[in-house]
Parts: sequence; C-alpha cells; structure tokens
Amino acid sequence: MTNLPQVPTFNIPEVKLSSSSGGRNMPVIGMGTMADPFDETVLKEAVLEAIKAGYRHFDTASLYKSEKPLGEAMAEAIEAGLIKSRDELFVTSKLWCTDAHHHLVLPALQNSLRMLQLEYLDLYLIHWPLSAKPGKIGFPVPKDEQLPMDFNSVWAAMEDCQRLGLTKSIGVSNFSCKKLENMFSFATIPPSVNQVEISPLWQQQKLRGFCKSKGVVLTAYSPLGAKGTRWGTDEVMDNGTLKEIAKAHNKTVAQVCLRWAFEQGLTFVVKSFNKERMRENLQIFDWELTSDDYKQINEIKQHRLMPKPEMVSPNGPFKSLQELWDGEI
Repeated sequence: MTNLPQVPTFNIPEVKLSSSSGGRNMPVIGMGTMADPFDETVLKEAVLEAIKAGYRHFDTASLYKSEKPLGEAMAEAIEAGLIKSRDELFVTSKLWCTDAHHHLVLPALQNSLRMLQLEYLDLYLIHWPLSAKPGKIGFPVPKDEQLPMDFNSVWAAMEDCQRLGLTKSIGVSNFSCKKLENMFSFATIPPSVNQVEISPLWQQQKLRGFCKSKGVVLTAYSPLGAKGTRWGTDEVMDNGTLKEIAKAHNKTVAQVCLRWAFEQGLTFVVKSFNKERMRENLQIFDWELTSDDYKQINEIKQHRLMPKPEMVSPNGPFKSLQELWDGEI
C-alpha cells in the first residue's frame, strides 16, 4: 500500500439537509467521480489525493462504474490514517433508471453499498425522473427501453431505504419544478437534495427559487461545463466575461464559477483528477465577487449546455431527455 501522510481536514462549509435522519451535514463542495475515459487506477489515486487536499464529500453512481474504486480508495485512506473513520466522509450515490422500480430500489442500494464497502450512504438520489426496462446500465437510455416512472412507488422504496438506515438522506437529480411539486404532494420524507446542471451560463433561477421555498438543497453538477468529456462543453471555461472576472481577482475561471455557486447558496460537485486544480477548487472561501462582477455574470446569455445540440435528435433518446429536463413530460 502507498505510504500516505496524515493531513488535517480542510475547513469546508457545510449545509444541513432538511430530511436527514441523524446524518452529518453535507460539505458544500464534493468531488465528482464520473470520468471520460474511465480508469479505476487513476480514479483511486485521484480520490486519495482529494482526501489529502481536504475533500470529504464524494459523488458517485452505479452508472459511473466508480463505486468500486471509490470504496477501495476510502478504505485505503482509513488504513493509512488520512482519515480516522468512514464517518468523516459524506458519500452520495444514485439509483439508475433500470432500477427505478419499487422492487429494485433496495437491491440496487445494497449493491452500491457492497461496491463501496460501506454500511450506509449519506445521500441516495434518483438519478433521473425516468424508469427503464430492467437490465444493463448505460447512457443514454435507448428510447424503446424508456418507461414512465411510478414516482409514488419508487419514492416509497427510497423512503424505506432511509428508514432502514441504509442511507441517511434521500433526494433526486434532474427534477424540474413540476416534478418536485408532484413529489411533495405524496412524499412522507421530502427530498433533501435536487442535483441538476447549474453554472453561470445556466443559472436555473426559477428552480433555485422553488427549491429554496421547499427547503431542498440544490447541488450543481458540471458547474464548469464538464470540458473535455463527450457530454460536456468548453463554453463555461472559455467564456470571455468569466475570464475577465478571473483576471481581475487573480483567480482561475473555475474558482470564479465555484465562488459564484457558493455565494448563490448552492452546493456543487466538481471533477478534477489534477492535483493542483483539486486544491485550487477548494480556494474559494476567503474572497468575494463584487457587485460589478454580478452585473456582468447576470448579463451572460443563458442556455442549457448539456446535452450538446449535435447529440439531440428528434427521434433519439436525447430528445426525450431534453423534454424531461424541461419538465414537459
């Protein structure tokens, strides 16, 4: 095993989750583990570096294939003394569409726990407001395999998972205001979190206002646009306005985006396996954006960045997923 020095925990702000059953608060910044291309060894090394840098929140999903190496890295970090126990970590995973059926939710969570070598999750999310024929996990979901979700029964199974102590909190991802409103009409345990795409180029002000009114914590995924991936874009990191603001503060564009998200009261998941950038992404809590910065950011033209326009076709799966995002179906 690699000889890893012990390091102090970085002082990362945390937020309270409204429906948590005694779990720890959620660190506002988490490390994403969805990589393109994916390499288990690279991910394990990156997670260990992230823990050394001070990250304590890790975001995974059955879709990402990252649960197993993440679990191995966390176990190694404990053995090496980087952290004292699993309780110092906040781990989020997600239920994939093929398992979004009442009778498959618990087995799916149990499988995630086995892969992660954990007894419980801190947060378990419904990955998409969509079910699919049970079977192979993959994205995008072929259109002929997509099924409307029985939200009542799937959420009831999610609530059972929390009552069993297998997850401390439950939530959703990629849910619109309309779908959240529907969920609040029947949920016994309301969703604590909604994880969606948010960045300065897609600020989601309506959804942010709705979630705030309901006590739902919003987590931004791809706050930097997921540059370099098949599904991402370079529009955020290459935005001229954000570059000018970064230069004025002697910061990186990534730091400006993450600071903006933090000042909006958002939590966020950011993925970088580069040691220097990992640390830079944590250096956002001791400075502020100015009113002039906000004026410029608010003037940035808003549009959804994912999926890429060329990946959306009238008859293809991304078209129906776009409709899901927009709350039309």
